[in-house]
Amino acid sequence: MTSSPPTERTSGTRPTTPGLGLALVSAAGFGTSGVFAKSLLEAGWSPGGAVTVRIGGAALALALPAAVVMRGRWRVLRRHARMLTVYGLVAVAACQFCYFNAVTRLSVGVALLLEYLAPVLMIGWLWLRHGSRPSRVTVGGTALAVGGLVLVLDVTGSVEVDPIGVAWALAAAVSVVVYFVLSAREPEGLPPLAMASAGMVVAALALLAVGLVGLMPLEVSDQDVVFLDRQVHWAVPASGMVLLSTALAYATGIAATRRLGSRLASFVGLSEVLCAVFAAWLFLGELPLPIQLVGGALIVAGVACIRYDELTRAPTPASEVPIDPM
Repeated sequence: MTSSPPTERTSGTRPTTPGLGLALVSAAGFGTSGVFAKSLLEAGWSPGGAVTVRIGGAALALALPAAVVMRGRWRVLRRHARMLTVYGLVAVAACQFCYFNAVTRLSVGVALLLEYLAPVLMIGWLWLRHGSRPSRVTVGGTALAVGGLVLVLDVTGSVEVDPIGVAWALAAAVSVVVYFVLSAREPEGLPPLAMASAGMVVAALALLAVGLVGLMPLEVSDQDVVFLDRQVHWAVPASGMVLLSTALAYATGIAATRRLGSRLASFVGLSEVLCAVFAAWLFLGELPLPIQLVGGALIVAGVACIRYDELTRAPTPASEVPIDPM
């Protein structure tokens, strides 16, 4: 690692159009994960089994392309081994495992709305860790997001929201913060595709180890599943989950975040919520109740206020916080 900590790249250092395109592709890919996973979970797959197949399959899918772009420069992986380990364990394995557990107890839309409180959590982390005190616009955006969360949970209504599912979704939100922070790095000599591949390998090995020692059920089934109201082979949704929702989504997400920085990338990443809710409605018939839709709109509006405020403020040491070296 270099002696000085890398700083987050701002959107003005590179053309943003390619980065925005990659971010939207990544968001659309991530947004379909609930649709693919739901059919497997409803067929008796455990969350641990589904996420292990997802990550392990993506690791295999990315292995050859990653080897080509690395051209034998394996010392680069050793140089950044610590960062890649944290990325694989938290940003990949923990994030996906927590999300899969959430969608077993919540609808896809509600789980994602809770998960995408991550930008609000990032503001709190920057404040506590680096003394980056939020402005009034940021405080107002946080209030909107928290108010939206109350509506999504419908704490005063008749909707029963599983508190364990909420806890899993919020744990996924914390993992998303780590994903954006680490993806914004640009380690010397480490292409986005190689970073995604290495993270998948670390995550897959960790999930297998946890499953084999009995701490996480690894239940899968070779029975046909119901996908898009049709009986299909389990490999159909599993392939979509591996290739589209994982391999493509992570690789393009890292490339986008390096171009845009974690702040702007997480703002564009909000489109994942819209993609996921639309996909869940179109393919699964799941649509949050009106009060939950209003709450979701408030969450998105609140996070948008926070991101807009950060992106329009003049760069300061607080707004361009160095990322601690791993």
